[in-house]
Amino acid sequence: MLLGLSIRDFVLVDRLDLEFAPGFSVLTGETGAGKSILLDALQLALGERAESGVVREGGERAEVTASFAVTPALAAWLAENDLEGDDDTCLLRRVVEAGGRSRAFVNGRPVTLGQLKEAGEFLVDIHGQHAHYSLLRPGVQRQILDQYAEATGLAVRVADAHRHWRSLEKSCREAEAHAAEAADERERLHWQIDELAALAFGADEWGPLQDGHRRLAHAAELLQGAQQVVAMIDDEGQGVTGQLRAAHGRLLALAGIDVSLNDAVAMLDNALIQAEEAARELNHYAERVDLDPDALNQAEARMAQVSDAARKFRVRPEELPGLLDEARARLAELERLADPVGLRKTAAAARAAYLKLAEELSAKRGKAAARLAKAVTEAMQRLSMQGGRFEAALESCEPEAAGLEAVEFQVAPHAGQGLKPLAKTASGGELSRIGLALQTILSENAGAPVLIFDEVDSGIGGGVAEIVGHMLAELGRRHQVLCVTHLPQVAAGAAGHFRVSKEAVAGHALSRVAALGRDERVEEVARMLGGVKITETTRRHAEEMLGGA
Repeated sequence: MLLGLSIRDFVLVDRLDLEFAPGFSVLTGETGAGKSILLDALQLALGERAESGVVREGGERAEVTASFAVTPALAAWLAENDLEGDDDTCLLRRVVEAGGRSRAFVNGRPVTLGQLKEAGEFLVDIHGQHAHYSLLRPGVQRQILDQYAEATGLAVRVADAHRHWRSLEKSCREAEAHAAEAADERERLHWQIDELAALAFGADEWGPLQDGHRRLAHAAELLQGAQQVVAMIDDEGQGVTGQLRAAHGRLLALAGIDVSLNDAVAMLDNALIQAEEAARELNHYAERVDLDPDALNQAEARMAQVSDAARKFRVRPEELPGLLDEARARLAELERLADPVGLRKTAAAARAAYLKLAEELSAKRGKAAARLAKAVTEAMQRLSMQGGRFEAALESCEPEAAGLEAVEFQVAPHAGQGLKPLAKTASGGELSRIGLALQTILSENAGAPVLIFDEVDSGIGGGVAEIVGHMLAELGRRHQVLCVTHLPQVAAGAAGHFRVSKEAVAGHALSRVAALGRDERVEEVARMLGGVKITETTRRHAEEMLGGA
């Protein structure tokens, strides 16, 4: 569940800290007070796109932090991504600078926006105020049925299988149409592979080959230089070590008079040891220097061989091994395409695999369509659409990425009417009620523990609004439900109530949010009932509504 929401300098909010309880809560207030701003802030913390305009005028940055109780699924995801926090809470934080730069954090650790969004999907399911209009789109209707059938993952696998099958069929057609060109390319690749394989050039050979050639080409210079430096260090009397010994002896005598010179004596000790070690190391190096003309010739020949091949194939020498791998992979693909019988068999197998998955999806859709029709039809009776019917019709179609059938929601709003497509039958208010019924039915099986409804009750009023309040309250027994509403009947059904208001501070409009107690709820529901002027009659009506709820 959502435990708390902290907002700083976001749109009309300067500073806000809210705590939330389980069950069904509502957000109410005058139009324009900023009710939806709170949901916008929460969505920002859940990974929605941010713009610099969300920063409150005069602020340097907007910051939103949402704390949630951790679910088992989220705990597993946090562990997998090394983002664990406290055992029982998860903090999602978003910061948007005035210049537009955005940063995201989970449990105090920086994350990508994609990771923040992924974490949010475990926690919150948001139904927007115009969600019911999307019901008119066939793709949305299909997605709703698949969600209700718990077949969303299977639908993705069907689409992938369809894409694979069609890709293989396309390869068949291309192979048949371009057989002659493919034969020429295979011949060229065979020649290229033979040349590169004969070169036997490894990816890690070029650097050491260059280093070795450089040493062999300058062997005499290296030997002479090493010997000269040894002479400079170790020449009797005139060498560096002789001078260091003399200096060391003189300073050691002086240190017998003044012990503060002991550190300098120790330094000369170390310098003398280092000089002697350097001379020994250079002597060993001179013994190892290889004056080998044959080895130099071999290195030069190998470098020339590799460089010639690189020029021939128009790549850098170090890219030759990769070119060989690419040529072999391309040749293998062309050899596969050169076998039309084998390719057709592969495509047929892919088609069979697709059909198997698609038929499994069809079976799930068929069972779910019947259950969904029954559930929505029952909800319609409660929502003052007595005698109305709902059906999720499935019509067979040619195999496609979405499966073997088209999905169409059909409705008969009232008794005695025939079923027709939802887009051609339902009025605005009826569409709102059907949409709300679908959303509440789907939310009963939702994986997210927090459900948010943003004015989904638009177009509804009277007794239907009271029923909507009861439906959301029932949903609140299984989930934490937050609803932005303008209907007093819905507000009266909530266990928690937040009032959003707007006030002017130093010439700037700011949104304020307050958790309401019993008496304050009576006043707010009365305002929603009676408008600007609240009378004792509206207060009594508000008390009756709250008491009945």
